Amino acid sequence: MTTNSTTPDDGSGRRPDETGQPGAGDEVRAETVRRLERAMGVLGTAVVARMESRLAWFGRMTAEDRSWIGLVAQSGVAAFVDWFKNPARGRPAITVEVFGTAPRELTRSVSLQQTVEMIRVVIDVVENQVQELAAPGGEQQLREAILRYTREVAFSSAKIYARAAEARGAWDARLEALIVDALLHGDREEGLQTWGSALGWSRTPVIAIAGHLGDQDGEGVLDDVRSLARRSGHDVLAGVQGERMVVVIGVNDRTGARDPITAASPLAGMFGPGPVVVGPAVTDLQAAGVSVRAAVGGLRAATAWPDAPRPVLAEDLLPERALDGDAAAREQLVREIYLPLRGAGSPLLDTLSVYLEHASSLESTARMLFVHPNTVRYRLGRIAELTGFTPTDGRGSFVLRVAVTLGRLAERDGLLTG
Repeated sequence: MTTNSTTPDDGSGRRPDETGQPGAGDEVRAETVRRLERAMGVLGTAVVARMESRLAWFGRMTAEDRSWIGLVAQSGVAAFVDWFKNPARGRPAITVEVFGTAPRELTRSVSLQQTVEMIRVVIDVVENQVQELAAPGGEQQLREAILRYTREVAFSSAKIYARAAEARGAWDARLEALIVDALLHGDREEGLQTWGSALGWSRTPVIAIAGHLGDQDGEGVLDDVRSLARRSGHDVLAGVQGERMVVVIGVNDRTGARDPITAASPLAGMFGPGPVVVGPAVTDLQAAGVSVRAAVGGLRAATAWPDAPRPVLAEDLLPERALDGDAAAREQLVREIYLPLRGAGSPLLDTLSVYLEHASSLESTARMLFVHPNTVRYRLGRIAELTGFTPTDGRGSFVLRVAVTLGRLAERDGLLTG
């Protein structure tokens, strides 16, 4: 009876002999196992000592985290010895036998890159002692086992961190949506800084951007927006509310994007069709609700200005927002336009009112006020200086008309003093 020359091995790298008895490799392996078992404690200690000397970040960790890492290293050595002792087990259960000894929170203290560095240290320590650990003739067998085992450790590490990143990403997305909702509705603002810190928020100033989602996939768009903003160095929060997407960014001043439009323009293309409105810059995340509410109010009212640029500042939509019932916009128009005009004296307010009522005609205004047209020109120039809006411009005259109307109504209702 002949023996098939292709008889598979038993997982140890050798074949049974022709009598069906184990080969001499088993004796070598058994002796190597005995040596490994005697050296387990020494190896674990040597690994931790090598990490302290070679990895600067290891020494900066808390005593508790260093202790957990030491336990993981010792568990790794013990699990390797057990696996090497029983080669028929196939692939080692790294996740359970090694990483199962440490708390899940350790992945927040140790990055994937640092884990790779630790694996390298473990490999170096064990490989440097192969000659002492392996039985005579078993050196190559032990080296191959080390390589196979450390490969499994690397794969398991990547899997653990991938799962942690996935869970972290889902948690971050829920927290971002919660923050955006709180900013919009103005509640729970006392917790914003804490929530922002949990997401690593550090940038100022802060602006909000609002636009429609269109027929795009919300989750995919949010991922793209976050990626684009972070490549520019901005902090970012984003959330989808029905058909609307709201993005809050902490602007990275080093990009030169100091004004809201410059910072928001690269992100405008991520929104669906329709207007994209940018809220005013505020000092920090705690005050970001002002910017979010202005941007969302502007988005709701932007339909009244079809020719608005994209993106457009919420402050450029003040008259539309005011007509749409935005109390903050009404107050801002009265405060920044009507009150300065009233404070400058009746000639400016009277001139503006007459000018707007007479189709923006200099001559008609001059006749009604019994002044020279040049006087009207001078007063219109003063109005532009005081308010930032030019009465002779179509858009400017519209803003001024709405502001004056709202100011007079507020004065009628006794809402203005002085």
